[in-house]
Amino acid sequence: MTVDKLTLPSPAKLNLMLHILGRREDGYHELQTLFQFLDYGDELTFAVRDDGVIRLHTEFEGVPHDSNLIVKAAKKLQEQSGCSLGIDIWIDKILPMGGGIGGGSSNAATTLLGLNHLWQLGWDLDRLAALGLTLGADVPVFVHGRAAFAEGVGEKLTPEYPEEPWYVVLVPQVSVSTAEIFSDPLLTRNSSPIKVRPVPKGNSRNDCLPVVARRYPEVRNALNLLGNFTEAKLTGTGSCVFGGFPNKAEADKVSALLTETLTGFVAKGSNVSMLHRKLQSLL
Repeated sequence: MTVDKLTLPSPAKLNLMLHILGRREDGYHELQTLFQFLDYGDELTFAVRDDGVIRLHTEFEGVPHDSNLIVKAAKKLQEQSGCSLGIDIWIDKILPMGGGIGGGSSNAATTLLGLNHLWQLGWDLDRLAALGLTLGADVPVFVHGRAAFAEGVGEKLTPEYPEEPWYVVLVPQVSVSTAEIFSDPLLTRNSSPIKVRPVPKGNSRNDCLPVVARRYPEVRNALNLLGNFTEAKLTGTGSCVFGGFPNKAEADKVSALLTETLTGFVAKGSNVSMLHRKLQSLL
């Protein structure tokens, strides 16, 4: 059966730890991080066109149409596959930009997987992930859809199976510049590599946290408030802050207290992304 319209989730991710090992000659940083997904995210709807046109119908403030990662992903896949079909795309956006939870990268991965399905290209995940890496270092983990220990610039992935707690995620109303954080002279760049698998429990340090907390009082405040209830962590370069709880009731209770003054949400951690669960259900 040919499907010409499809709605797919575009999940958030968390960096459960992030160690920076050094800076490479090309300016990128060697790092180690542990990715896990959240059952929470944006939603993208795709409708096939016969004329080859790629059109994103949702506007992003300050982001030109052709600069959006969704459009870039669609165009690259169209070019590299030689597909003559086009696509209309709509997005229900709830993930913050500059939050460190992978909004743009996740959108790009959902686009690649959605169009691979709708255009019936038959590309495997490795091929889609290789294309995704040209769009951003975090895109491959969303393409593969499994919790993973990542190395290199974040593209070398090894499956991991961390616990799947409920998380309270706080969203400080500030967008953190990743480039700004990675160029900060005070950033730790000489962490020792983790050589043990799986990643030892309690290894939750994020080398970016001291720099982000110093530069952004809003993030520092969120860390302090959430830290009254559980270990408060920074995901990626921020701005989002998170902490784990053993059940939804506890997470909801803490969230209700904190979201009186802060923006945030509660979500279940997942080692298989909800995007992949949805795609599996279509087979």
